[in-house]
Amino acid sequence: MSSWTRWHGPAMAQLWGFCWLIVGFWRAALACPTSCKCSASRIWCSDPFPGIVAFPRLESTSADPENITEIYIANQKRLEIINEDDIEAYVGLKNLTIVDSGLKFVAHKAFLKNSNLQHINFTRNKLTVLSRKHFRHLDLSELILVGNPFTCSCDIMWIKTLQETKPSPETQDLYCLDENSKNISLANLQISHCGLPSANLAAPNLTVEEGKSITLTCSVAGDPVPNLYWDVGNLVSKHMNETSHTQGSLRITNISSDDSGKQISCVAENLVGEDQDSVNLTVHFAPTITFLESPTSDHHWCIPFTVKGNPKPALQWFYNGAILNESKYICTKIHVTNHTEYHGCLQLDNPTHMNNGDYKLVAKNEYGKDEKQISAHFMGWPGIDDGANPNYPDVIYEDYGTAANDIGDTTNRSNEIPSTDVADKTGREHLSVYAVVVIASVVGFCLLVMLFLLKLARHSKFGMKDFSWFGFGKVKARQGVGPASVISNDDDSASPLHHISNGSNTPSSSEGGPDAVIIGMTKIPVIENPQYFGITNSQLKPDTWPRGSPKTA
Repeated sequence: MSSWTRWHGPAMAQLWGFCWLIVGFWRAALACPTSCKCSASRIWCSDPFPGIVAFPRLESTSADPENITEIYIANQKRLEIINEDDIEAYVGLKNLTIVDSGLKFVAHKAFLKNSNLQHINFTRNKLTVLSRKHFRHLDLSELILVGNPFTCSCDIMWIKTLQETKPSPETQDLYCLDENSKNISLANLQISHCGLPSANLAAPNLTVEEGKSITLTCSVAGDPVPNLYWDVGNLVSKHMNETSHTQGSLRITNISSDDSGKQISCVAENLVGEDQDSVNLTVHFAPTITFLESPTSDHHWCIPFTVKGNPKPALQWFYNGAILNESKYICTKIHVTNHTEYHGCLQLDNPTHMNNGDYKLVAKNEYGKDEKQISAHFMGWPGIDDGANPNYPDVIYEDYGTAANDIGDTTNRSNEIPSTDVADKTGREHLSVYAVVVIASVVGFCLLVMLFLLKLARHSKFGMKDFSWFGFGKVKARQGVGPASVISNDDDSASPLHHISNGSNTPSSSEGGPDAVIIGMTKIPVIENPQYFGITNSQLKPDTWPRGSPKTA
């Protein structure tokens, strides 16, 4: 086990990694030319003996040359030429340095495939002429040419122009040799008939309808006489050009809407530099709905769409055949605009089953219109499985009487799509109805209980002490000899005082005053209620008083 751990543990993994690293360096070293050293991303050749004669190339067995980002060459006196195919394999090259060497000539297309080049340093070489065509397609941040024996001619005037138009952080003291082999500062060099060219594009109104044709003309001037060419980029429409000396024309036929917004340039170029004149092409065309899909849920529900058209088309939504009147709850949002293409969605805030249905988008401008329709299902109807097939009953979809393609029609607002705030209001109304029903039930129950207790009180066998709190009015007892008496007009049994005790073991009636009754052993003051007994004091006749009782006024 200890042996297995020793040869298969982390230490062994590190050992194998180190070995592969050594093998990689060994392979790179084998691929490198003599006098050079190589790594995975760098080649440097600085040993003058024996030195290199041609530009260094990696062998086919080496790592991919596109991984090389820097090449450094110094002290190579026998290196004189860079051919067109010497550097094309190093497509990832960013920095190229050749200093203190014998470089005399660079092919015009030597850097054609090295679009990543940013820094070039040709200091102290044997260059006598260098054309701007080598570098015009590159976006160089630094070009160092100090110490080269340039010949004073129009061929190097582009270097002076480059320094004037694009100054570098460090000013280069460049010189050239005149006919007398005298050094002349490039900044002071003046050569007759050697200047920048000019281009003038004469174009009609470049706003054109799709499918039509247009012709552009251009004239160039300069000394030396410039070349004229057209830069049309990735123009889709069919086009052809004709050039005669300093005049040129470009004819574009059957113009496509895809070319709207593209730039067309006429370019004049000579030894000193170039000039160009450009125009933008505007194409008007009828709207096209290129994308419309079923709603998706994110922060809000969204029915996504993409519309192309120029001028910008007007958008109108229809819901189940009727014009959709938008609000803050249902509205059209444009999220991205790409010249003539508009990406957006119909945004719905908390839609319900009332918002299910068919949504149609109509896009229209002065050149035509387009329309597309989708079916939207946001949630199932109450009591129906939400996953059911959303083929809803026909009663849901009314005939609104609105032409599907007529955007100008108006409809009664009663036929509008139910807004989500209306659905919320309906829910609140349902809650209110439930609350009213519950309250009414409770009140009705309480009334029934009260009626039952009142009925029970009228037939109770208990005294007034038990039911006086129900408000049985005023009962007045008359003072007499013996026990207190109950006064009744017709039927004594109907009075709640009918059952007042007449026993002999009662307190004296004089103890409680005249307005009192005796219940058991207690004398309780009471108040007479004429309405309860159905009589008043004036209706009481003396002969109805009990015998032996004194008459009172």
